[in-house]
Amino acid sequence: MVRRLMLPDGMPEVHADGRRSAASAQRNIDAILDLLESHAPKGGRALEIASGTGQHISRFAEALRSIDWYPSEADHDKFLSIEAWRRHANCANLNAPLHLDASALPWPADLGRFDLIVLVNLFHLISEEETDRVLRGVSSALKPGGRFVLYGPFSRAGRLTSTGDEMFHAQLQAQDPDIGYKDDGWIRTRAAEYGLGVWQVTKMPANNIAFVFRTAI
Repeated sequence: MVRRLMLPDGMPEVHADGRRSAASAQRNIDAILDLLESHAPKGGRALEIASGTGQHISRFAEALRSIDWYPSEADHDKFLSIEAWRRHANCANLNAPLHLDASALPWPADLGRFDLIVLVNLFHLISEEETDRVLRGVSSALKPGGRFVLYGPFSRAGRLTSTGDEMFHAQLQAQDPDIGYKDDGWIRTRAAEYGLGVWQVTKMPANNIAFVFRTAI
């Protein structure tokens, strides 16, 4: 699932201690945290898929200390930044990053199961087939009543709804015709196939969407 793409935010700032800061992550972190504070469980285990720089999960762990957080990445090159953010946060509830290609099935048996899984800004960067496998993996790794928070840009009812989205989708497909925006209806349908019921859909800043799914109790 590791791709080397040219993205608008492709050159994060590098700090002296090894942390990388992506401007896009900084822009959306408060809105995502607000959503998590409303919908995260009171405790238990939480997995972030594709933790990237590590900015998001370090902030989540600082704010939601009753939850045991696990970053994960398919790209080993990103582990140094995730570890640097973990040291910077200095939170006992933030664990070392796990190597996980979430589009490779089955997920490792020793991963265990989670009360919460969070995924930010990945599905437009992978193919439909890979997206489908991620949804299957998520459904297999959530406990009964577990929650899946999915954030990112999506088309609505088969349409891209802003000029910026049209341009970004075209830039992605120019690099790889298999990737690009996924449709909100398709996401709902595929998630439902794997037992992930829609709990809430929220419009987010910059024309993004956040889905909150829940498994049956």
